[in-house]
Amino acid sequence: MPKESHVFLGFSKAISDKSFFNLRARSGTTGMKFKVFLTITPNSPLEQFAILPLIPMNIGTLYFSFTNSSLFMLLTLSLVLLLIHFVTKNGGGNLVPNAWQSLVELIYDFVLNLVNEQIGGLSGNVKQKFFPCILVTFTFLLFCNLQGMIPYSFTVTSHFLITLGLSFSIFIGITIVGFQRNGLHFLSFSLPAGVPLPLAPFLVLLELIPHCFRALSSGIRLFANMMAGHSSVKILSGSAWTMLCMNNLFYFIGDPGPLFIVLALTGPELGVAISQAHVSTILICIYLNDATNLH
Repeated sequence: MPKESHVFLGFSKAISDKSFFNLRARSGTTGMKFKVFLTITPNSPLEQFAILPLIPMNIGTLYFSFTNSSLFMLLTLSLVLLLIHFVTKNGGGNLVPNAWQSLVELIYDFVLNLVNEQIGGLSGNVKQKFFPCILVTFTFLLFCNLQGMIPYSFTVTSHFLITLGLSFSIFIGITIVGFQRNGLHFLSFSLPAGVPLPLAPFLVLLELIPHCFRALSSGIRLFANMMAGHSSVKILSGSAWTMLCMNNLFYFIGDPGPLFIVLALTGPELGVAISQAHVSTILICIYLNDATNLH
């Protein structure tokens, strides 16, 4: 065996022994830095999206489990309900609103104006039937996205199956509303007037495919933006932490480049979390307007 191989195997065996780290730690600050650096190497930025079973449950051959995703969805709903309870207790809000009441009123007015602007051709009473569903969807997405910015939390909307299930549920509901209001005439969007009969089957297929892909694109958009943004923050945070461990604290304070990048990226990521809830709500209003007004 070559000499280089003996050296490599000997070094590998040495670093696998805990006494090696103790020896390096006793040898001075360099050894301690080396030990700390190896033991706190940052994990994969995608580990924050892992779904972990907390309470496993089996029903026959079906596997159900209460996961961290379920836990944080319940926490989000509890947070929203708790906020509404504190604002509306004792018969309603105050004449002079406090900070929490102002937040709830801001969300309410924002979604109400969005519904009135994006959905046309309907009376105010009809719009009010759709308003609660849209308000709940926006509030749920907003709090889920913002909750994912808290360290050691879980971003519910960073999983494709969750966003896809939500978008498909809304898409099916909007389709049902379209049939209820327009009957079979709802399908007229797939066949414009004046189309020659031989081209009708092809045009119907071409119109139905993008119509059905609305649900898929909505789920992908929310999932991709949240996952990409949180991964970027995780990577840069890990880089800043590695620099802190490899050098002393004064060097880290004197060269705050990575920390500044993390802080600079956290602000836009908060904006992305809010804007994605906004964009998803606008798309729901647009699709609902198309289903009710057939355009």
